[in-house]
Amino acid sequence: MSQTQLQRRRRGLLLVISSPSGAGKTTLSRRLLQDEEDLVMSISVTTRNPRPGEQDGKDYFFVSREQFQEMRAGDQLLEWAEVFENFYGTPRGLVERALARGRDVLFDIDWQGSRQLEMTSADDLVRIFLLPPSLGDLATRLRSRAGDPEEVITHRMNRAAAEIQHWAEYDYVIVNDDLETAFRELKAILHAERLKRRRQVWLNGHVESLIRPRS
Repeated sequence: MSQTQLQRRRRGLLLVISSPSGAGKTTLSRRLLQDEEDLVMSISVTTRNPRPGEQDGKDYFFVSREQFQEMRAGDQLLEWAEVFENFYGTPRGLVERALARGRDVLFDIDWQGSRQLEMTSADDLVRIFLLPPSLGDLATRLRSRAGDPEEVITHRMNRAAAEIQHWAEYDYVIVNDDLETAFRELKAILHAERLKRRRQVWLNGHVESLIRPRS
């Protein structure tokens, strides 16, 4: 790495994308991860058992309830939640090392997890909420993608209404009525946030050299 590249190193950011189920979050997140080489997915720790095909360290870090409680008590988690009697959390050390190397970390968490990250990492946090164009469109997407029974669809629609109420807690909101447009907006947000002054850690030295050039 050249001296110029070293001078231009930036601090990474935490990119949270939240949405109700069926709004397109998974599709957009996967495309963003494929397009952006400095973007990595946050890998959570969980106390639930691995599902078929899941790999430890790739899909999740699978730990015991005792290990999870030790991590939580030792302030090793940036955020955590209990979902259906299992615990999930974000390891602090892995994320902080990625940020220091100038890598961005993508989070697939809900508004509760986003609130916890705001308390621990507000300066690094960028929050985006995805909205569907209508509830009718959302219901159509849910029915077409999984073949779930109607009671499951109804439950997800009720949960979606509760999640959408928290849209104003986010920095950006994208209405996903066209996938390509939503993806361009998502990339534009990421690129603009990367250029924010506080993340350009090399600028202090550069500006100092302009103000007080060497004789």
